[in-house]
Amino acid sequence: MQPTVFFLCDKASVFHYVTEKITGDCPRCPTVFNIIFPFSHRSEEEAKREGSLGQKSVFSFGSVISFLSLGQRVLNLVNKNFTGKLPMLPLEVLEEILLNVHPHQVVRVCRLVCHEWKEVVDSDSLWRERCRREGYQTCDATKLPEDWRLFYFLCKKRRNLIKNPGAEDKFNGWQIMKNGGDQWNIEPGDLNNTAIKYFVTSYATCMKFQLIDLEAEGYRPSFMDDFQPAIVISDWYSPRRDCGSEYEICVELLNQKKKPIRKFSPDTVIFQQWNDQKWNQMTHVFKNYGPGVRYIRFIHGGKDTQFWAGWYGIRVTNSSVEICPSVDS
Repeated sequence: MQPTVFFLCDKASVFHYVTEKITGDCPRCPTVFNIIFPFSHRSEEEAKREGSLGQKSVFSFGSVISFLSLGQRVLNLVNKNFTGKLPMLPLEVLEEILLNVHPHQVVRVCRLVCHEWKEVVDSDSLWRERCRREGYQTCDATKLPEDWRLFYFLCKKRRNLIKNPGAEDKFNGWQIMKNGGDQWNIEPGDLNNTAIKYFVTSYATCMKFQLIDLEAEGYRPSFMDDFQPAIVISDWYSPRRDCGSEYEICVELLNQKKKPIRKFSPDTVIFQQWNDQKWNQMTHVFKNYGPGVRYIRFIHGGKDTQFWAGWYGIRVTNSSVEICPSVDS
């Protein structure tokens, strides 16, 4: 196996290291780990030409990593004749190294090196610092996460699970349940002075939905059952000023057999003709919903109330479903 190459640099110089693998001495973690040896010195200009200075990449055996501002401190730990095992790293150096490694590799690889590394990886301080550096914070500063590692990964993984939420790709991703009147249509418009497209309904009920497979999206059943992270839903809707309309939404948390465990289904929102309403946001947060959630079904739609030919019914866009840290919902 080819040795892993590390480029460690500070503001003035670059240190080129190679590593060799030896068997770890942790009785409960008989894995192999890397020992760092100084190999040669390179100039900053040479490193820049090779593209190594200042880079950061995923930590894995055979990959290249750049750790900024650590070169001199690590160099002091070893010498050219070093043939034994690496001395214990100062805690601040070890934490800084782990903070520059891809988070998944920190958990899957670095945590298995030895007891000391495991304790650092499992510590709140490491993940609290990662959250600080990457800008992840709670909405309420008085409420802190019980598990900073869980909070970090939920923040990092957080994204809209609804596909094509704003009609950017026509109706792709959506399944039509009801296509009344002149059927669903897509029109250009603006949401809070932002140029967008929206889905618009007709003079008879139009409904569409998406079914989200949580495991396919990376949220394992054991994770959903054990942690039950907050599930935040949002939808934007708007009537026309000159025509009355109705808006409906229903979001269901489903089990493996796609049977409802929890449901959010508020009363139909009715707008009168000649209203002054613009865009409105419907939101809801599912919490403490119990084990077994495997799918989320998002349904919305409506119609106009004047029975006008064309598309004068409720307009919807920017729908979202997100898995979030509970303290950030």
